[in-house]
Amino acid sequence: MAGNDHDISTLNSLIATTLDSVQGYEESAKDAEGGRFASLFTARATERRQVASELQAEVRRLGGEPSDGGTALGGAHRMFVNLKSAITGRDDQAVVNEVERGEDHIKAKFEDALNDNELSPDVRAAIERGYRSVKEGHDQMRDLKHSLQAQS
Repeated sequence: MAGNDHDISTLNSLIATTLDSVQGYEESAKDAEGGRFASLFTARATERRQVASELQAEVRRLGGEPSDGGTALGGAHRMFVNLKSAITGRDDQAVVNEVERGEDHIKAKFEDALNDNELSPDVRAAIERGYRSVKEGHDQMRDLKHSLQAQS
């Protein structure tokens, strides 16, 4: 396992961020005004859970112990979003803006990992598979945000 430490550490960091994303989507589904976007957010949460599961399987394959929780930063962000929602109200635009902000973060984390030249080819391939899902989710939320802005 010692030779795999960097790969495992990188994967576990991505797993924690992906699990933050799952929790963020689940919270956003609850906050979506009138349930308008609840099913979309729930579907994204399910998809992100699958990405995390695949990354966890890669860590196990490498002989490591996969992360099974989010980050402290993710928890702090959710607490801030909940506080902000309680103060300003939970309109769809505000919820989508926060989701899109989270998408920017996870996309950047995956891109940073893909730019890491020390990763093994198998780990890079696993990250690339996860990144496709992350990029699709990011682009969908970005487009939704812009669409809602154009309507207002």
